[in-house]
Amino acid sequence: MPPSADERRAFHRLPWRDFDALARLQGDEDMARRLRRAERSRRKLLIHALLIEAAKTPDKLGPLPPLESVWELLARAEARTPRAVNRILTNPYTGSWAGYTTRLLRDSMDGVSPLWMHLGHAHAIAAAAAIRAELEFETEIPVWQGNAVLPSLGMARFPATAPFSLATVRGAGGRYSVSHGEKTVWLPISSGSDGPGWQEIRRVRSQVGAHRFTLWLDDLDPYRGLYEPIPPERLPGKVFADWQRLIDDACRLIAAHVPELARIMPVGLASLVPEPRMRFGNKSASTGEAFGSAVVGLPTDGAALADTLIHEFQHIVLGGLLHLVELYEPDPSERIYVAWRDDPRPLSGALQGVYAFFGVTAFWRALAGEGVMLRRSAFEFAYWRRQTWRTLQQLRTDATLTTAGRRFVEGIAERLGPWQDEAVPAEANDLAAAVAQDHFAGWRARHLRPKPSVVGEVVDAWLHGRAKPPVTLHPTDLPPTPVPDGIWSHARTDLIRLAIRDAGIGRNPDIPGATDADFAYTRGDFPEAIEGYRAELANDPDQPASLVGLGLALSARGPHPAARALLHCPELVRAVHRQLRTLDSPPPAVERLAAWIGQVVPG
Repeated sequence: MPPSADERRAFHRLPWRDFDALARLQGDEDMARRLRRAERSRRKLLIHALLIEAAKTPDKLGPLPPLESVWELLARAEARTPRAVNRILTNPYTGSWAGYTTRLLRDSMDGVSPLWMHLGHAHAIAAAAAIRAELEFETEIPVWQGNAVLPSLGMARFPATAPFSLATVRGAGGRYSVSHGEKTVWLPISSGSDGPGWQEIRRVRSQVGAHRFTLWLDDLDPYRGLYEPIPPERLPGKVFADWQRLIDDACRLIAAHVPELARIMPVGLASLVPEPRMRFGNKSASTGEAFGSAVVGLPTDGAALADTLIHEFQHIVLGGLLHLVELYEPDPSERIYVAWRDDPRPLSGALQGVYAFFGVTAFWRALAGEGVMLRRSAFEFAYWRRQTWRTLQQLRTDATLTTAGRRFVEGIAERLGPWQDEAVPAEANDLAAAVAQDHFAGWRARHLRPKPSVVGEVVDAWLHGRAKPPVTLHPTDLPPTPVPDGIWSHARTDLIRLAIRDAGIGRNPDIPGATDADFAYTRGDFPEAIEGYRAELANDPDQPASLVGLGLALSARGPHPAARALLHCPELVRAVHRQLRTLDSPPPAVERLAAWIGQVVPG
């Protein structure tokens, strides 16, 4: 399609062929570099606007030097060594700092520290660029609880004599120092090492054939958090070595099984914020402001990390794309079911998840023939292809998608659609279906509210001893509510994944929220699971996980009307039983009521 007059004037453009390639996981290094360059330009404009706006109110600058000196130092560094400034601008946390501080300035607010501290981070950014450009200079930078950070380089540590203060950074004769009070910390002459009072931002390199991966493990930058500044948290040497080993394993898997992603990922994913391991889950997150970075919890193995890196890389790509093209109209309403969250999501969040798990699905699909991980990869592929496709189908008809957004979604569908019919082992397919059914039924129980008139009609039919509920049953007429009704447990899913990974559970592991009935269900002892869930509901008939668990266990033994009601309209069973508990003494057992309602629920 030929560019319009506005497009011809724009500096950053993305041709339709590249747009379509990114939608289909067929992007290349050049596309990723162009997204990164667009982010760099965006940050430069944002910093320029921030500095101009802040300079209008000098009283907000506290003890800082004039902000004009920031721009002057950056201009000197760029004139001498352009790549030094480019390195600072492409540092993901320059983006998160600029966005966060712009919001504080706009609202005249302090953040976790006084506003002048956040504005002063601009001096630290300029100092880091000047050091990279090997300039002679002197400036002052903020010190938070004794920590003076030079973004992308490292941190000087001083005695915390005050919560917020300033340090002086000097460069002369090729040597650089940070001084605070009577103490001076010298930066090491050669990079790659710490020094007295100095901690460097470390990186991990991994090469697999022609593929080179370089990831910074940033545990120092205050703006590496997702939402607001956080203090440094240095990784111990052993934990850093664990990260090196797992990154090597993950990179080998990505390069061997999804080489198309191995080519482009090193360009778009540059930095990780390491977090502690979270049991029975891969913790990770990213934001559009910090293009190139992800917060990642220490994974259990290389495959789990590869899954997470691909997931977050997809978010990064889509975040960069959204800064160039509108894919949807603004609509914050939380209304779409997604398998990766327990709450309804707006279209923006649902699209982010679809694109991220599209990449995850591609990874597990490519790994599905891998010997020792055959069961695990087959299950993950079967599960994520099903769940991603389910949400994608909702998005394809959503009225808030723009023309470009619809084209992007259809590009995903062209690849993801045929995967739905690919053969996987029966066990993997059945387990994936059960886990998907478990989560969706639990979501319905907690986020759907049947119409009071429908509940009243069903209650009336029960109290009058009708053989069946009203045939005009429509329990899902109302949109979902983001306010959950009860808590949800992922114990059954965690147990199934653990059993698949370890070829059996063995002795009962300590999984949060797991009950005896959950263990019995996962072992395949469905009669014991049924009795267990019955006992749980007799004690508390309102528990969503027990309601759905009983439906799953009954369904596993064959078609059953109670299972149909508990899995397809648990919200109605729950609402009707609640009302009967106030009217009928004693109320019926949940299973009996569900079997009665299930007569008119399609299988």
